Amino acid sequence: MGGAAGVWCRLVSDANQIPPPTASASLPWPATPRQRARELGIPLGRYRPGRYNAITDVKGVAVGHSTIMRGTGPLKVGRGPVRTGVTAIIPTMGESGNVFENRVTGGGFVLNGAGEVSGLTQVMEWGLIETPIFLTNTLSVGSVSDAAIQCMIEANPGIGDEHDVIIPVVGECDDSWLNDISGRHVREEHVREALRTASEGPVAEGNVGGGTGMITCDFKGGIGTSSRKLPELLGGYTLGVLVMSNFGLMHNLRIAGLPIGELLADRYASLPRRENNYGSIIAVVATDAPLQSHQLGRLAKRVSLGIGRAGSFAAHGSGEIIVCFSTANRIPRETQKMVYRIKVLLDRRLDALYEAVIECTEEAILNSMCMARDIEGINGHFCPALPLDIVRDYVQGCALALHPAPPKPAQKPPAEPPSELRAAAIRPSDTRGAEGMAPAAKAGSSAAPPPKPVAAPLAAPAAPAGKPEGSKQEPKR
Repeated sequence: MGGAAGVWCRLVSDANQIPPPTASASLPWPATPRQRARELGIPLGRYRPGRYNAITDVKGVAVGHSTIMRGTGPLKVGRGPVRTGVTAIIPTMGESGNVFENRVTGGGFVLNGAGEVSGLTQVMEWGLIETPIFLTNTLSVGSVSDAAIQCMIEANPGIGDEHDVIIPVVGECDDSWLNDISGRHVREEHVREALRTASEGPVAEGNVGGGTGMITCDFKGGIGTSSRKLPELLGGYTLGVLVMSNFGLMHNLRIAGLPIGELLADRYASLPRRENNYGSIIAVVATDAPLQSHQLGRLAKRVSLGIGRAGSFAAHGSGEIIVCFSTANRIPRETQKMVYRIKVLLDRRLDALYEAVIECTEEAILNSMCMARDIEGINGHFCPALPLDIVRDYVQGCALALHPAPPKPAQKPPAEPPSELRAAAIRPSDTRGAEGMAPAAKAGSSAAPPPKPVAAPLAAPAAPAGKPEGSKQEPKR
């Protein structure tokens, strides 16, 4: 069996012969190397990523985490084990400063609503984002929102008096298979840590922040991010996506369109996994393209296509919720004449952004898995990391099967050595002149008979030779 089918059968056989990992009795995990999806040679679209291949490639956007990891063994509510945290995305960290004073255009989309992003109703109604965006576990939304309000009131004392009240944007996913979620271990100090450590550089991925206890397609998931930089011909805009990924079943996992989940399902069949919990995914999209709220909503819809590429079917118990914002325009709280001006991209220029956000979303989900490590949580629940070696071999094997290397061109026979024969060395005849050209026939005479074969090799005579038999004397020149 050859071609892609042969590659599939061989890789299934190889994968099933390798025993799956087992739970580690202690933490931290062994220092096994992890790589982002792009470093595995996975084809991830046609637009190039930004400098960090992260949401922070959009100027002014910053990301910070607070990770809570403690305890092992049986679940004791309120004590642990704890596998959770909080992630903060700040839309205007740079020169623009305070997002409350310099609001950004916002929008969103809900594919399946078995989840929550508090504050999203107001974002979609007003088309504005005026707080940082936080990601955490389901039962910590309230404590994160309360801590965020406290931090913002300290920075902006006019909230609730001179200015309107605020509703922080806080997204959640359920990490209860690994974490003592009922213990509600995310506190105000963790929210402050996420805000304090936020930076515009590279973003930590995998088992960090709000993604610490998250699972994707029965492998360890968590925080992942990616970005795209459009060519100048298409506007030169930058777009980034950050996900907290916690959805799906193993057999549905797709990587670059390949059914890798099916390849791995038998290998991990005996490993216990969560049941009746389809998880969720929260995606945050940032761009410097000048978009209005309705355009950001349209962009958010395309994120769903990227989630589907990775294997989600938006299960009944899963929440797929997307928040989008644009940093291109700043919306002040008030102006002298109570008007402001903004730039807006024509709708017909959105197609490149649609394609880019789908690529970004798929890669961000894969990065959340590729960078995550094995983890053991409550009651010895163990979640394995995605086996990168098998993924790399499968992707490369299928690529070779579908696009084999062109055969090497057949070698030409060695060229014969150049002859030393020259026209001046050939004896003149009726049909060949001294220069190797046929002499002009005399008027009234018939064509001369063909010459007799000349024995090889021919060599120049040592001395002038006599007239060959049967030939006529050449005229003197």
